Amino acid sequence: MQSKISLRAVALAAGLAIAAPLAIVPVYAAMNVMVGGAPMYPTKNIIENAVNSKDHTTLVAAVKAAGLVDTLEGPGPFTVFAPTNEAFAALPKGTVETLLKPENKGQLTAILTYHVVPGHLTAADISGQIDQMGGKLMLKTVQGEELTFQRAGMGLTVTDSKGDVANITIKDVLQSNGVIQVINKVLIPG
Repeated sequence: MQSKISLRAVALAAGLAIAAPLAIVPVYAAMNVMVGGAPMYPTKNIIENAVNSKDHTTLVAAVKAAGLVDTLEGPGPFTVFAPTNEAFAALPKGTVETLLKPENKGQLTAILTYHVVPGHLTAADISGQIDQMGGKLMLKTVQGEELTFQRAGMGLTVTDSKGDVANITIKDVLQSNGVIQVINKVLIPG
C-alpha cells in the first residue's frame, strides 16, 4: 500500500511540475504589451522599451536630438503620450527634419516635453479624474502648458492648446519609471 501512495505522490508531483510552467507562461506574457512589434517590459525604463518599437523610431530620434534620453531613463515617474511615426509623418512636410536640426533643439525640446506629464497615470487614473472633474481634465505638462483629457466612447482623447485632438490608441504600457500612452497625433504647445 505504501508503494502505491508513493507512486501516486510521485506521479502527482510530476504532473504539477509539468503543468505549473505552462500555467505561469501565459500569465507573464499577458503582462507585456506589444508596441511596434516588440514587447514592452514593465521592468525596463521608458527609453529601454521605446527603442524597440518600430512605431516610435521618429520619437526616439527626436528624444536623442533634444538630449532627453538621460531624463527619460531617470527615476520619474513620467507619463509619456508617445506619438507614432505615422503621427510625425502627418505633420507638414519638412517639419520633422527642421525640428531635428541642432539650431532648433529648444523648439524640439518644448514639443517633446509637452508630451510628458509628471507622475504614473494609467488610463483608469485619467478616466477617474475626468469623472471627478465633470467630464474634462486638465493636466500640466513638463513643458509647462496644459493638455485636456476627455472620454470619447470607450477611449480617451488628448487635446493640445491649439485644439488638435489625439486618441490614445494603446493604453497603459507600464514602465519601471512610468507609463507610456501611445497616441496618434503630435501635440503642439501654444
